Amino acid sequence: MMSYKLSPDAVDDIERLFTFGIDRFGVSQASKYIDGLEERLTKIANSPTFYPKVTHIKQGYRRSVYGIHSIYYRQLDKSRIEIMRVIGREHMAQLSLT
Repeated sequence: MMSYKLSPDAVDDIERLFTFGIDRFGVSQASKYIDGLEERLTKIANSPTFYPKVTHIKQGYRRSVYGIHSIYYRQLDKSRIEIMRVIGREHMAQLSLT
């Protein structure tokens, strides 16, 4: 079984997403969305090659779409992946994958 870790940018993305969700939809709905996002991150960790490569964006990266957010990640080794970014549609133009 694989595990995942969040990059500092991904941590910031998720915090921003949660704060926006609270402001826009309330605590209950924001928490529900984050719970679903965490389930998706676990699915990615368990089956990292299931989701498509996005080498046109960055070599070695893959993407999974959850709701209106794209989750960009890379496999670090045989047992770990790193979630690089969690970007909403409104931020795609500013996308910076490092």
